[in-house]
Order: sequence, then C-alpha cells, then structure tokens
Amino acid sequence: MSSTPVVAGRRRRRSAPGRRRDHVIAWLLIAPALVYFVVFLLYPALSALYYSFTDWNLRTTASWVGFQNYVDLFTDEVKYPHFWKSVQVTLQYTIIAVPLTLGTALIQALLINAIKRGSNLFRLLLFLPVVTAEAAVGAIWRWLYDPRYGLINSVLEVFGIPGQNWLNTPELVIPALAFISAWQCGIAMIIFLAGLKGIPGSILEAATIDGANAFQRFRKVVMPMLRPTTFYLLVTGVIAALQVFGLVYVIFSGAGRSVTGGPEQSGLAYVLHLYLFAFRYDAMGAACAMSFILLVFIMIITAVQFKFVKQEAA
Repeated sequence: MSSTPVVAGRRRRRSAPGRRRDHVIAWLLIAPALVYFVVFLLYPALSALYYSFTDWNLRTTASWVGFQNYVDLFTDEVKYPHFWKSVQVTLQYTIIAVPLTLGTALIQALLINAIKRGSNLFRLLLFLPVVTAEAAVGAIWRWLYDPRYGLINSVLEVFGIPGQNWLNTPELVIPALAFISAWQCGIAMIIFLAGLKGIPGSILEAATIDGANAFQRFRKVVMPMLRPTTFYLLVTGVIAALQVFGLVYVIFSGAGRSVTGGPEQSGLAYVLHLYLFAFRYDAMGAACAMSFILLVFIMIITAVQFKFVKQEAA
C-alpha cells in the first residue's frame, strides 16, 4: 500500500524532462511568430505612440510636445487645413463603398451559387481583381475613366448619355472610387458564397412548398441565415474603407501629377493625408497622432456595430 505513492512520484519525476522538452519545442515553434510580432508590429506601434507626442521630421531629434499634435489637428485649421476634409472624404467613401461592395458581392455570390456547371471558372474570373496589383488597377481605371478615350464614357455615349470627367469633377471622385471598390469585391463574394453553401437545402425546399417565391425565399430565408456573414463583412469592410490608401494614391499620382487627393482634395482620404504629412510635409509626429486618432475611431465604430447590428442568424 505504501509503495503506490512512491511509484507515482517516480513516474512524475521521470516525465518532467519530457514536459520540459515539449515546452522548449513549443517555444521554438512559436518563436518566429513572436519575433515578427514584437519587431514588426509591437515595437513600431509603441514607437509611433511615443512619436505622436513629439515634433519630429525624421531628420532631427524628436522634441516632446505632449498632446499638442492632437489639439492642433482638431483645432488649428491654418496648420492643418485639410484634416477635417480628409475625415469627410473618408466617411463619404465608406458610406458609399461598403454597401455598394457588399451588394455587388452578394449578387455575384447568388449568381455563382445558381450555376450548376462552370462555377469555378466564374469564381476565378471574379476573384482576379483582388489579386491584381494596385498599381495595375489604378492604371487601368485611370484609362477607363479618361474623359476622352475612356471605355466607360464610350459605353455611355452609345446609350446617349454624355461622358463625364470622372476623376476631375469633385462630385464624381468618391463615387468613381467606390465603384472600383465594388469591382474588387472578390473576397466578400467568396465569403458570401460560403455562407450560401451553408444554408440547409431543406429549409429552402420547405419555403418553396409553403408557396414562397424566389424573392420571398431570399428575403425571409436567405438573408436572415446570412446575417452572421453579413455582419462580419460589414465590420471588416468598414475597417478597410476607413484605411483606404493604395488605390487613391495610385489614381491621383503618376506622371505630371502631384499627390494631393484630386480636384479640391475631393479624393484626399485620411490615410493619404497621413502619408503626405509623414513623407512630404516633414511632420512625422503629426502623422503618428493621426494614426492613433484613426485607431480610436475604428475601435469606436466597431464597438457601435457590435452593439447595434444583429449578428445571429434568424
């Protein structure tokens, strides 16, 4: 009877080196991810937080100014004349681009889901805009929107609609950019398609037997079942739209162009404005402050969506 605890203790002692070895192997496996996180994410973020409280131009020693950068961004229209304009442009872009992108993605997913043969080909073709380099996308759409030689105006003229100077008319810049975003809706389309595949066919068959037509099945069955998918895409879409940069930069840069956000700063997105302060106007401290203002705003918007938008499937 007394030998049982001794044997158990010996077993625990014999297994201790094995447990230590497992711990070492586990740490070695996650070490690359930890190094990446610390070196390329955590350290730059903490450094940016520090520099947001300084006056720094990347060449001289940073001088501490406290919350002055934040106060000036919100109140000093002489020093930062386009800050609120960039906020307005980004919000307008988000309000237009996110619903347009999600609506386009859902329509594409419904059409592909209804195809019995060749769906993989259409899925590939519709996903290509996502993997296309932004420089190529910007060059292509600059040509498509060209007021004299662009394909879009040529198609409109066929139907008797006068062509527009899309990228040089302030009122049309944001809708034009939002249309490009909808064209690149491949990721949302794939996620919607996965959600459609997850709807049990028995539910749709029961609705059909009860006399529901296609529109009623979509409104009463499909959309409620897609609510978690739609919520996820809404949250991620809003976050992405608030951080739009590459497309705007490419569209409003190039030969003979200065990166200012288009006519009357009508395409001056917030992150583009942040970039200009960091690398054109020698105000890295203010740019870092702008980045954390955007971070807080995104967190607030995301929290509001989690609070008021329904997430569960009906």
